[in-house]
Amino acid sequence: PLSPQEKAKILELALVTKRTPQFPGSIFVQSSGDADVTSSLPPLNTLFKEGVADEELLVRAVEIRRKVTAEVLKDALIKQGKFGITFATNLILGLSDFIDYVMIEAAAMKRMPQFSGSSFNFRARTVIEDSNVVRLVRWLKHNSQSYNRIAKLISMTKGNLESIRRLAGWLKMVYVKGEFIGTVMLRAGDNIFERSKEELDEIVDYLESKGVRREWMGFVISRCAPLLCLTMEELETRVNFYLDLGMSHNDFGTMVFDCPKALGYFTLEEMTQKVNYLREFDLNDKELGKLLAFKPELMCCSIEERWKPLIKYFYYLGIPRNGMRKILVVKPMIFCIDLESNVVQKVKFFQDLGVRDDAIGNMLAKFPQLLTFSLYKKIRPVVIFLMTRAGVSQKDIAKVIALGPELLSCSISNKLEVNMKYYLSLGIRTWQLGQMIADFPMLLRYNLDVVRPKYLYLRRTMVRPLIDIIEFPRFFSYSLEGRIIPRHKVMVENRVNFKLRYMLTSSDEEFKKKVEEAVERRRKFESRVYDRSLSDSQKPDGEVPVVSQSQDCSKIATETSYSGSEDSMSPSQSESDISDSDSHHM
Repeated sequence: PLSPQEKAKILELALVTKRTPQFPGSIFVQSSGDADVTSSLPPLNTLFKEGVADEELLVRAVEIRRKVTAEVLKDALIKQGKFGITFATNLILGLSDFIDYVMIEAAAMKRMPQFSGSSFNFRARTVIEDSNVVRLVRWLKHNSQSYNRIAKLISMTKGNLESIRRLAGWLKMVYVKGEFIGTVMLRAGDNIFERSKEELDEIVDYLESKGVRREWMGFVISRCAPLLCLTMEELETRVNFYLDLGMSHNDFGTMVFDCPKALGYFTLEEMTQKVNYLREFDLNDKELGKLLAFKPELMCCSIEERWKPLIKYFYYLGIPRNGMRKILVVKPMIFCIDLESNVVQKVKFFQDLGVRDDAIGNMLAKFPQLLTFSLYKKIRPVVIFLMTRAGVSQKDIAKVIALGPELLSCSISNKLEVNMKYYLSLGIRTWQLGQMIADFPMLLRYNLDVVRPKYLYLRRTMVRPLIDIIEFPRFFSYSLEGRIIPRHKVMVENRVNFKLRYMLTSSDEEFKKKVEEAVERRRKFESRVYDRSLSDSQKPDGEVPVVSQSQDCSKIATETSYSGSEDSMSPSQSESDISDSDSHHM
């Protein structure tokens, strides 16, 4: 009887292709090419007892055969495919399933009459040549596939290597780029190579009939390969899920193009849960359809990990449910961004500026786009500009940001700096401009083509000093044709004058009432003055009349002083001349 070590040694000498060199004193020959190899080595059946299977030796034999098959395949890749040793070695490490397939096929060929007398190595080389695996590896590498992807693809085919070429050709027909072909085949699923061309064409034709254009198919399949493994019943159910929300075919097509995962990546149960959660924001099916068509990435967000923490944080900031609804409808992207790295960092920045939590909540509800801006590339630079160049003091910056968060969306070079220079060119000092921005933050957002005509009308026609717009910068927010000019004409016709604040802020009925009251006060004042002058003229000569100004007189003098006609200032006078004249008085 032989020891287990001797049995393993004889088994390995009988199965491996390359044996160790023979050395002096060896009992058995160690090269299969020797003439007396069959007589020197004991037959393999002597290693097993009759009727008893030694499982350990059988497993060892299979492992040796597997290594022999791997060496044969590696030799074919190097000699026939002209691949490097490193590439061939790395590829073999991932082809364990294919190696087992070759080993089993080579062992089965022993039963065929034409291969009954051939060696295992010959049969393994025959299986490898018939499978055209070397040519396939060369073609996949030519299409920019790495060795690990090639190994996975070959293992997925379960020996049917021709299915890779067939599927790759079909993917090119639907406009999938060559660099994504391997990725699509790997991510589609294990049964992708079992699907026929007719089944794949049916999926594409159905999507095209629902609004997904043919030229978009390559992009859609590249980003959501599992669509190709869906049955037609599953695909129709998913498509109808969105169409039942009121989506048109055009909206559905653009939604699938923007986010293919929304259609084929998640289960129907997950999709239903997310839609039901969005319904809690008082959105009906039609509004949900528009929302998902505009931002289908919402379907890729987790309820527990993304939405619920964000909602709790909004509650902490004092944002009500309708405010969250506005954020969701206006800027749904906010429900897709990370809470800690994005929202929390910006809120802490506003808190450091002195903005209260409730004011931050109002800011976000009023201007949801604020959370999509970069903190270090957009928000901080604008704040620094306002404090260092626009004259906004540190105590007013929180007020400016809270009242006008839209300022943070403006470009410094193209909008804020241009407007700042214009206001300074009018003779306004930097600290005065800062106070104006604190009173009316939207001042820097207006288009100068709108601001300039209003300023010229104020100075040339209304003949108002520069201090009026410094005290009331909101003047530029009112329509020139709709409110400023009509009310100024009414004041001129009635010979009354109001400050800009009282002139523009009131409604038409209130303004008309103010004008009537001012006209009545002036009429009463003029009547008393006339009566007093008449009575004084009837007094004896030599008596000097004494006229005392009553409380009504002083009030009329301040509120009803006539501002002059529209021609009281020359139209040729420029803005800079007007500003220079006011700067001397200031």
